[in-house]
Amino acid sequence: MVGYDPNSPLASLTSEEAALAGSAAGMVTRALISPLDVIKIRFQLQIEQVSSRSPQGKYWGVWQATRCILTEEGLPAFWKGHIPAQLLSVCFGAVQFASFECLTELVHKKTSYNSQTSGVHFVCGGLAACSATVACQPLDTLRTRFAAQGEPKMYRNLIHAVVTMYRTEGPLAFYRGLAPTLVAVYPYAGMQFFFYNVLKKRLKSLDSISNGSLHSLISGSFAGVISKTLTYPFDLFKKRLQVGGFEKARMQFGQVRTYHGFVDCMVTIARDEGPRGFYKGLSPSLLKAAMSTGFTFFWYEFFINAISSLKGSQ
Repeated sequence: MVGYDPNSPLASLTSEEAALAGSAAGMVTRALISPLDVIKIRFQLQIEQVSSRSPQGKYWGVWQATRCILTEEGLPAFWKGHIPAQLLSVCFGAVQFASFECLTELVHKKTSYNSQTSGVHFVCGGLAACSATVACQPLDTLRTRFAAQGEPKMYRNLIHAVVTMYRTEGPLAFYRGLAPTLVAVYPYAGMQFFFYNVLKKRLKSLDSISNGSLHSLISGSFAGVISKTLTYPFDLFKKRLQVGGFEKARMQFGQVRTYHGFVDCMVTIARDEGPRGFYKGLSPSLLKAAMSTGFTFFWYEFFINAISSLKGSQ
């Protein structure tokens, strides 16, 4: 089970081991879900309506966008920004799971609350994700820019992107979109851990035959879908803000907008694109959320158990 449990043989695992398992889980998961992430980002950044019934913009459906990107940019385009994305996943997974394990242990030892209750997982999961977000936001911004750019590329590689952004936009450019990210990430991550805890316990009580790995995958997938649906608009705001100052590289994809902060972004989208504008890219995002959250918890528990087995055999 994810989180500190004094009755589990995994209770002796250190924060460093939790960080190692979290980073490994993030790395494997990122490699698997990168294509969906690229499609989702393209949808989120498109000003025109994303609709197969009345196609106006460059992309109007998941399969159409897949064919379009594949034809125009080739198969490697689905892994654009993969290096910063991998760095992000490794860093985020390490900080988030290490923080979560530490926080749940602290709650169990210093308060009267049981560390395995769903409410504790919601609070600790949200706090752990916030700490990971602050630590990893620059990598998230770089990942978004690489996934958003078309051909010819504005940034040749990661180092060129960092140097160019720093010189032309300043150090704060790496933290664009941080406000809506923090607003969204606490309830999003909190609900992920909350629903994962609830669903896995429920599955275990209903099905004692299947192994825990299958329960982890199913519980994580449903937890990801529920959490993403409830907090999706904030993810879209973050993506729009992260590509501010990057308009030149976006011209070939259609209209571009420049936003002056979180509130201006929200008001402008509501005015120009309507309520549906807040949910552009939701379909690939839900597919990604199901796979990403399911695989993350699955691989985290897999690596945690592997580390525990290795320690036990020594």
